[in-house]
Amino acid sequence: MLDGILWVFQNIGLAFYNFGYAVTHPGLWLDWSDKQAIMRFVYYGGSTEFFFVVFTGFLVLTGLGLWRRAIMWGTVRVLEGFANTVGRFFAWAGLLMVLQQIMIVFLQRIFRVSEIEVGPLGYSFVKDLSWWSEELKLYNALIVTMCATYTFVQAGHVRVDLVYSAVGHRTKRIIDMVGSLIFMMPAAVLTWMYGWYFMWRHLITPKPSASDTLDRLMMKARAVRWNVETIGFSPNGFNGYFLFKVLLVAFTGLVFLQAIAFFYRSYLELVEGEDSAGKYLDPDTLGAGEEAYEGTH
Repeated sequence: MLDGILWVFQNIGLAFYNFGYAVTHPGLWLDWSDKQAIMRFVYYGGSTEFFFVVFTGFLVLTGLGLWRRAIMWGTVRVLEGFANTVGRFFAWAGLLMVLQQIMIVFLQRIFRVSEIEVGPLGYSFVKDLSWWSEELKLYNALIVTMCATYTFVQAGHVRVDLVYSAVGHRTKRIIDMVGSLIFMMPAAVLTWMYGWYFMWRHLITPKPSASDTLDRLMMKARAVRWNVETIGFSPNGFNGYFLFKVLLVAFTGLVFLQAIAFFYRSYLELVEGEDSAGKYLDPDTLGAGEEAYEGTH
């Protein structure tokens, strides 16, 4: 038990050094013309060192927020604003998905077209109609992964609140704080650890593994090359499925950031009282004269 506690504090202390070293030596992990830099990026992206850098950053930011609430509120506003901006942008994928589906139906059923060519100024992108049909999955994935935290900020997720709805303001905030620390953050971390290597196994070869040490990855670096997954489920179908792996990693990162924002907001609303509930929120509205429909979208 004591060894585990010492290990945690040791890694927290080393996090400052690791962060400083990474910032002052960006070429070691960002210069992807160097094969070893690619492998360092792969290793540290899912490493214990990276986890403790993020964890230590969270502890430092929390300490500053306890000292000055304005810092914590500022963090909440930045993170929630980021979630709203990303979500509102990628929500347009829903419209694109509908328009593309309509176009496919018309071209296939009425005009009997077998492929679609898109491209201005003499540059064209030609794919079979089945490719465009399967590519609709990507729009759906964009909405699910990139709009999840945006929907969370807007309180749009369905929740079973048989207990939550019956308790008071302070109890709700405590439940929210515990949920952020016990459920959201660990789930995001675990998904990241699996999703990170799952993504890279479909981008490069030799395939990295979560069990590989840094030394082993440095040995693999001699033969590393880009091998982006381009295999579809059908001969002429969508072949960009590696993008789904990238979206999985982006999704977990957004969820972790939103967990921090939700924890801070819950704490601040707890200590400042019920009057601070919803403070600085940027909710979507349906416009003037549509008040009767608010909360139904």
